Amino acid sequence: MNIHEYQAKQILESYGVNTLRSKVAETPEEAEAVVQELNFDRCVVKAQIHAGGRGKGGGIKLANSPAEAKQHAETLIGMQLVTPQTGPEGKRVRKVLIAEAVEIEKEYYLAILLDRETSQLTLIGSEEGGVNIEEVAAETPEKIIRAQIDPAFGLTAFQARQFAYQLITASTYRAIIPNATALILSLYNAFTACDCSLVEINPLAIIKKDDELDIVALDSKVNLDDNSLWRHPDIAEMRDPYEEDPSELEASESGLSYIRLDGDIGCMVNGAGLAMATMDIIKQNGGEPANFLDVGGGASVEAVAHAFRLILGDENVKAVLVNIFGGIMKCDTIANGIVEAAKQVELNVPLVVRLEGTNVELGKQIIAESDLDVQLAEGLSEAAQLAVTAANFA
Repeated sequence: MNIHEYQAKQILESYGVNTLRSKVAETPEEAEAVVQELNFDRCVVKAQIHAGGRGKGGGIKLANSPAEAKQHAETLIGMQLVTPQTGPEGKRVRKVLIAEAVEIEKEYYLAILLDRETSQLTLIGSEEGGVNIEEVAAETPEKIIRAQIDPAFGLTAFQARQFAYQLITASTYRAIIPNATALILSLYNAFTACDCSLVEINPLAIIKKDDELDIVALDSKVNLDDNSLWRHPDIAEMRDPYEEDPSELEASESGLSYIRLDGDIGCMVNGAGLAMATMDIIKQNGGEPANFLDVGGGASVEAVAHAFRLILGDENVKAVLVNIFGGIMKCDTIANGIVEAAKQVELNVPLVVRLEGTNVELGKQIIAESDLDVQLAEGLSEAAQLAVTAANFA
């Protein structure tokens, strides 16, 4: 689950991560009132959407007065903000974050994420903060430092301090190392306690305030593991339905794993790995999948019907491929589900079904004896070919 920057700041602050004073506003009048309430001489007005690159899209403005903050909020709230991460359609801005503006001495990049190759959490940092880290990794990979965190010990104070020294190399800023170490440890505590999948600070900045140096998280991004949200009802409430595809949100509420894609062949599969393989073989046969949809191992008639409705709700779908391997869910059960669900949703595009596993012959018989216009495939390759052909001639 993704959350907004202002929500990420709330989480990180609760674990002791040093941030700047800020407050969210939903109207221009609220933005003006925030500046007056917090007594900012200067402030930054930041559009709140689930995407990075907001500055490049014009979503971050500097204001020198409450009236100017109100003016910027009037421009941002309600606009369709296009950034390198939103695609050409952009995302609608409904809130802005009013944050204190400070004098920045130096910017860094800092993140904790799960390294899938080592199955360990990894600290990543760079002196090239405030920019696209992917570009830094591609063009100057030597400027990125990494440290694996042993799951048996967690992040130790020694390792955090060592990483801080590697990150902050300029002798001018060495006095800030203890503060940086504490921030890294707090970031790790937030990551593990909240079951995050990514915590990113970009930029992490050394600032000067009242002639004193400090290190703060200026911008933060937090992604959370959906499977852990039952442990964090307070975080689950941070979900913003406006930022999610309505079909994907509906699917998640029904226990289905669904992601809309740009193709025209709808896919309904049980099992994430099989779903990925199904999409791959569709592409190998010259087609384009319209979605990833995993109905799980115990799909009921209701779940199958809901899956059909999600697939057919995409007007780009010209054919549907159902690929089921019967294990826990027997093929005759899923066949009955397909027949009943197809009747409920008034299926009006070609349907290709491939069944394998327990009671496969009985499952095929149920479909063959139904009044549905279904093409039964013997293997996955044949199923993909039939679906691609059906979509091309639809």
